[in-house]
Amino acid sequence: MLLEKIISISGKPGLYKLVSQLRNGFIIEDVTSKKKVSIGNSSQVSLLDNIAMFTFDKEVPLFEVFENIAKNHDYKETISHKSSDAELKDFMGASLPNYDTERVYASDIKKLAQWYNILHKAGYITPDSFVKAEPETLEPAQEEAEVTEKAPAKKASPKAEKPTTPKVKATSAAKAAPKSTHTKKG
Repeated sequence: MLLEKIISISGKPGLYKLVSQLRNGFIIEDVTSKKKVSIGNSSQVSLLDNIAMFTFDKEVPLFEVFENIAKNHDYKETISHKSSDAELKDFMGASLPNYDTERVYASDIKKLAQWYNILHKAGYITPDSFVKAEPETLEPAQEEAEVTEKAPAKKASPKAEKPTTPKVKATSAAKAAPKSTHTKKG
C-alpha cells in the first residue's frame, strides 16, 4: 500500500493524496471524490506513513494495522467509526491484539476505522495492496565480479622526502597592482 502520499489534514474530514508541491503550499486530491484543491503551508498535515499505533511492546506502523484489519474482514469494509466504544474496542482487539489500552483512545480507534473505510472505498485496500516490494539484490555472479574488480587496499608507505626547489622571488613587475579595466572620462 502506498501510504507515503496519503495525508490527513487537521480540521478537514477525509483523506487526501499529495499531488504536487507549490511555492507556498501543496496541491492535494481527495482520495474518494478525486477533487483537487490547494492548501497553504500553515495547514497541519499528517502523513499516514508516519503514523503508528501503540502496543505494549512497540509501535506498529499504520500500514500493518490496516493489513491486519483487511485480513480479518476479507478486504471488505469494517465497522463504522460511529459504532459504540465497546464495539470499537473489540474491533481494535481483533485487529491489533496487544494494543496499549492506556495510550490508544476510543477517538484513535474511531479514526482508524474511518480511515480504513475511506481507503477501502477509494480502492486502496485490496489483497495486492499489501504485497511488499522485494528489495533489489545483486545476483551472486554480479556480487563476485564487483568484489574482484575492487583494487586491493594500498598500504601506506613511509614518506619519501620531496626534492626541494629554490623559491623564486617575484619580480617587481609581478608585484605591481593590476591595471584597472575602467577608463576615466575626461
